Amino acid sequence: MSTFTDSAATALQLILSSDPVLLSIVGRSLAVSATACFFACTLGVVLGAWLAVARFAGRQVLLTLLNTFLAVPAVVVGLVVYLLLSRSGPLGFLGWLFQFEAMVVAQTLLVLPLATALTRQLIEDADARHGEQLQSLGAGTALRGLLLAWDERYALLTMVITAFGRAISEVGTVMIVGGNIDGFTRVMTTAIALETSKGDLPLALALGLILLAVVLLLNVAVGLLRRWRERAESMGREPRGALA
Repeated sequence: MSTFTDSAATALQLILSSDPVLLSIVGRSLAVSATACFFACTLGVVLGAWLAVARFAGRQVLLTLLNTFLAVPAVVVGLVVYLLLSRSGPLGFLGWLFQFEAMVVAQTLLVLPLATALTRQLIEDADARHGEQLQSLGAGTALRGLLLAWDERYALLTMVITAFGRAISEVGTVMIVGGNIDGFTRVMTTAIALETSKGDLPLALALGLILLAVVLLLNVAVGLLRRWRERAESMGREPRGALA
C-alpha cells in the first residue's frame, strides 16, 4: 500500500473518530477567522460605503493605497503586527503576541482591504444607479451610503463569505504572530505546514481535507447567494426566508 493511501486512510479515520487534537485545531482556526472576519467586514462596510459616496480631496490617493494594500503579501502584514505587538513595540504592553488576540488582529488587517474594496465597488455601482434619486429625496451622504448598503446587503453577504475564505486559508500572518504553539495558537494552515515538515502526513492530510471542505462550502454558499439574488431580481421582489 502506498504512502498516500496509508495517509489518506488514517486521515479519514481521524476525521470520522473526531480526534480531539484535530477538532481543537479546527475549532481554533474557525474561531480566529470568524472573529477577524467580523471586525474586518464591519469596518470594511463602513469605510467602503463612505469611499463609494463621499467626494473629497485626496480620495483618489486613498483608493490607490487601498488597491495597493490588496496586493500586500500576508507575511508583510504579519511582520508589521509582530513589530507592533512585540515587547519593544508600541503595543507591547498588551501582551498579545503569540496569543489568540494577535492572530485576530493580523487576520483583521489582512482581510480589511479586501472587505473595503469589494464594498466600495458594490456601493459605487449602486450609487450610479440610484444615487441621484436618493439625493433628490433629500438623502445626505451618510444616509445615502447606509441605504445603498442595505439595498446591496445580499451582495455584501457574498463579500463576507469571500473575506472569511481569505482569512481561514491564510498561513504566513498567523504563523508569525501566533508562533504555531500546540494547543494555543496552532490553526489548520500552520498545523498542515508543521505536520508535513515533521512527516505526520495523516494529520496534515486530515486538516487539509477539512480546510478543503470549508472552502468548498464557502464557494457553494457564494453560488447559492448569487442565484438567490438573481432569482429575486427577476421576480421583481426582495429575497425572503432564511437570509432575511
